[in-house]
Amino acid sequence: SLSAYARQFLQLMEKPDVDYIEGLSPAISIEQKTTSNNPRSTVGTVTEIYDYLRLLFARVGKPFCHQCGKPITSQSIDEMVDHILSMPTGTKLQLLAPVVKGRKGEYRHIFADIQKEGFVRVKVDGKVYPLEEVPALDKKKKHDIEIVVDRLVIKEGIRTRLADSLEACLKMGEGIVYVEEFLKKGSKIHLFSEKMSCAKCGISVLELTPRMFSFNNPYGACPGCSGLGNKMIIDPDRVIPDKNRSILGGAIAPWSGNFKTYYFAMLRSVANHFDFRLDVPFKKLKKQHQEIVLYGTKERVEMYYRSQSSDSEYRHQGRFEGVIPNLERRYRDTTSERMRHEIGRYMSTLSCPDCGGKRLRPESLAVVINNKNINHISAFSIKEARKFFNEIKLNEKDQFVADKILKEVRERLTFLANVGLEYLTLERQAGTLSGGEAQRIRLATQIGSSLMGVLYILDEPSIGLHQREIGRAHV
Repeated sequence: SLSAYARQFLQLMEKPDVDYIEGLSPAISIEQKTTSNNPRSTVGTVTEIYDYLRLLFARVGKPFCHQCGKPITSQSIDEMVDHILSMPTGTKLQLLAPVVKGRKGEYRHIFADIQKEGFVRVKVDGKVYPLEEVPALDKKKKHDIEIVVDRLVIKEGIRTRLADSLEACLKMGEGIVYVEEFLKKGSKIHLFSEKMSCAKCGISVLELTPRMFSFNNPYGACPGCSGLGNKMIIDPDRVIPDKNRSILGGAIAPWSGNFKTYYFAMLRSVANHFDFRLDVPFKKLKKQHQEIVLYGTKERVEMYYRSQSSDSEYRHQGRFEGVIPNLERRYRDTTSERMRHEIGRYMSTLSCPDCGGKRLRPESLAVVINNKNINHISAFSIKEARKFFNEIKLNEKDQFVADKILKEVRERLTFLANVGLEYLTLERQAGTLSGGEAQRIRLATQIGSSLMGVLYILDEPSIGLHQREIGRAHV
């Protein structure tokens, strides 16, 4: 029981002369300690219920298109060809067959097999290589590998070639095709699947896996907030704290204090172009003018600036960046902690605008069971979740697949209800729980494991409980 530092001052003790111990069960100690303050830790993840939900949705969930809401169904090669040929003439494309998606390894044997099939290029982690020049991969890192099957330009007379290339992609990619569309800036990936796709929107989904429903995994987490459900963003109410002030009167808090700066010169140019004044209260400006000041312009404006140091004049055509995009860019690009702290004064933790605080990608949220997606169920209280899973209706096949998963979920929900936590929701952050709630969750989690022949040692199980709950804890 002593620390390593203390033990160095003591002589080694001989081990007790014991030949055999009988009748002593293995023990699990449920100690007093606060739950994790990790924002990714919720009641659902702590109790392992969310892990079973991910597995349940991956096995019996029904995918729908997140754009039009129609069911995702299989897509034929002719439908894929029609969708691709609907792109503008002259569009450059690259047809890719995915063979490895987010898995660790060196994959030398895969590159050898690809070469035997007659292909000459592969795309590894976003970069195209001739097969002879593929660098050695780090086996400890996750990699994406796609075969470059064909390169095309949309024009008349390519239908047959496109269909043949898609067929080859489907064969090598096990039913999945990536069509990379080259744009003026960067590229865009279109996913097609002969298994799961929306006939109207052309949106395809990969095979449903548990990681698609995890907000702790990049394949399921909302890319806007990385699965946190909220993000630090520039708050307009902090940028303009007093809307009764004019812009020249210091309404824009981050830019107040010096009206001879480059930023104010740009604002004057924008105000002249769109015909609004800088000396009237901000709240009296038209909504569109407030938006221009905060978020910038799409059209180009003639900017005028006179340098105070050299008395030189500068004119150029450009878009006004806007106060909020300017602060976001500077916060993102600066290496100065002082500057980050200064801009941080105008930021607030708000619900993620991309996912609305739901933490997951739209593709994951479009998978439902009994018209409920995994976020709906996570928002249920323990009491509501028990009712949902007790009344859930599945067809015979899905019921057979989900039977054992549902059994585990129901048992854990029942244990949580038995210790008086029916009011908690599964999405409740673990760091917001009281000491008594956390203690009971740990107790329910351990008992829910249904271990046999185990001695539980409870360190003050009634700590943090209300008086009326102590009797329940002792029972």
